[in-house]
Amino acid sequence: MNITRLPTPAPPSVPRSTEPYHHHRTAHTPLIIDNGSTTFRWGFASSPAPQAAPNVIAKYKERKTNKPLLLFGEGVDLDSGTKAQSRNPWEGDVLLNFDALENALDYAFVNLGIDTPSVDHPVLMTERLASPLHSRSPYCVDGVMSFYQNNKPSSQIPSTSDGLVISFNTASTAVIPVLNGKGIMSRAKRIPWGGSQASDYLLKLVQLKYSNFSTRVTTPQSNWMLHNFCEFATDYTAVLRTLKDPLQIRATERIVQFPFVVPAYEEKTEEELKRLAEKRKEQGRKLQELAAKTRMEKLAQKENDLRDLIELRENRSDFSRREWILKLQEEGFDDEAGLDETIKKLENDLKKARKKEAEGEDTEEPSFPLVDVPDADLDEEGLKEKRKQKLMKAGFEARARAKREKEREKAEKEKEERKEEEERDMDIEGWSKKMRQEQENLINKIKERARRKAALGDRKSAAAQARMKSIANLANDDRLPKKKRKGRAEDMFGADDADWAIYRKINTAAPSSDEEEDLNQLAIVESKLLAHDPTFTHKETHASITSQRSALISAFRPIYEEGDIEGHSRIHLNVERWRVCEAWFSPIMAGIDSAGLGEVAQNVLSRFTDSEKSRLVKNIFLTGAPSQLPGLVPRLLATLRPNLPTEMPIEVIQAKDPMLDAWKGMASFALTREFAKVGVTRQEYEEQGGERVRRWWGGNWNGGFIV
Repeated sequence: MNITRLPTPAPPSVPRSTEPYHHHRTAHTPLIIDNGSTTFRWGFASSPAPQAAPNVIAKYKERKTNKPLLLFGEGVDLDSGTKAQSRNPWEGDVLLNFDALENALDYAFVNLGIDTPSVDHPVLMTERLASPLHSRSPYCVDGVMSFYQNNKPSSQIPSTSDGLVISFNTASTAVIPVLNGKGIMSRAKRIPWGGSQASDYLLKLVQLKYSNFSTRVTTPQSNWMLHNFCEFATDYTAVLRTLKDPLQIRATERIVQFPFVVPAYEEKTEEELKRLAEKRKEQGRKLQELAAKTRMEKLAQKENDLRDLIELRENRSDFSRREWILKLQEEGFDDEAGLDETIKKLENDLKKARKKEAEGEDTEEPSFPLVDVPDADLDEEGLKEKRKQKLMKAGFEARARAKREKEREKAEKEKEERKEEEERDMDIEGWSKKMRQEQENLINKIKERARRKAALGDRKSAAAQARMKSIANLANDDRLPKKKRKGRAEDMFGADDADWAIYRKINTAAPSSDEEEDLNQLAIVESKLLAHDPTFTHKETHASITSQRSALISAFRPIYEEGDIEGHSRIHLNVERWRVCEAWFSPIMAGIDSAGLGEVAQNVLSRFTDSEKSRLVKNIFLTGAPSQLPGLVPRLLATLRPNLPTEMPIEVIQAKDPMLDAWKGMASFALTREFAKVGVTRQEYEEQGGERVRRWWGGNWNGGFIV
């Protein structure tokens, strides 16, 4: 098993010491700021590498001194309460929270040691492609500057490189053509899918797959899984076909082991275990005695109630009709039919109880001396005793009949078993074939019943329409002639026992007695096959078939045993490894109404002549953190190659350092003479406003620019 343990969060790192500020105080060294959605990088253009921190801020109040503090970067993770209040300058791919950006810039300037009232340095900052006017200043596009870093000339001469830049950002992916070292921003495109959307997509897939996972999966954890286990597929459909094989799923899956706590079990000595067993046994015996006592009390109460009700019915002649109705109402009955129904119900209940008690009883018939004595020869006490003995005799005779019936059923069952045993001895194969056919018929009946019940959930199905038709027929009973219906003739529904079967058709929630009988009969048939047919195994039983999960589903999400805490703390990544990355080329599968990366790249290339297109595809440049995911280069080649002429060479190149090349390219460009020509001075900014920028090859273009 390819198991990888989830790494523990690293403690906040100590900020790297910077060079003294006095070296830059009078040199006016340009400040380079890469304002990324995830990471904020800053430093002087002459520095070999930038400072970096997560681009997030949070307000925090120190508990001891009650002093408000402002946390930035990794400091936000120091207190759990600040995470919920953290803010990012970016909302998706648009810069909106300017106060958060201001706080991040303050931190960067303080970290660099700038102690002057104002920042007296040229500033070069990144922005996203096609940023709105209200959220931008004289910035540059990070993807173009990464391309500049990897294709910059060796001297101060301007870059003349050609290429197609594909920049993978946090919330978007941009395709920018570059000719003669200049970004053609008017023909650039971007799609609203980036690293954060891919991470959220993976998180949703994991939450859907493991809805009852033991711990909460967080966004940073899903981002870690994305960059460590996900990859692009050259042919996604072909990969899915190979994953139809459960063994292939097992071979390609990656298992992430989340932290878990093994519960502590108190070990008991053998003497303590024996004492606990005796205690449980004693408790079970007491519960059985209590249940038996309660059962006998209920049975005695029912016998007394039955005796009183029968006595009330026998004394019917002692009351007038009006007195009889009042007496019935006093006893809680509406009419005499209610009394008869209650007596019948009590007799049936007592009959069932006596039938259960009859098994194993072998008692002698008790004597009832007063039963045959005439009533005239007895006084009032004797009459009461006679009625009591009559009830006792009736109960004894009922138990005897139940016992005889049970013995008769037992004898018939033994006779059938002997007949079946003889048939089995004579032809075991024929008997087995007969039993298997009976099992198959019963399973088909159960499946058909379940299928019909499921079909009733669809109101357009034939079963649901038949049910509605039955309900309509009940509501408008046409069995009586119109004249009788007008005369309010007696409704005879229920006189025929078959009438009541209609309720089993229309009441889908009611349990079916037929289904229970079929299940019991199926259990008997399967027990016989298991006992006498060596070729019949437990895997062929109905219970095993219904509970058995498909091998493909078991491989997709393995099920661990109940007590396996370590197994229940694992996430198996198989199809998700390729599905998440495929969303870059087909965002619609993740619910994003946009063209994919391959289609956008082809659209950008179609706007150029064949000679220009040939220069672009010779250097398809990939940059950004997601560009490091495995399989991206062959996938791009497989997507673009069929749409280009066969004689047109194509090459995909990855950035040397996708994370830092944008900052390094900005630093390199800021040290050239060309940098002074693309910036906006303080006087121009104060006179013309922030929406007036210089039109140059590394930044966004808009309608208002300085010539």
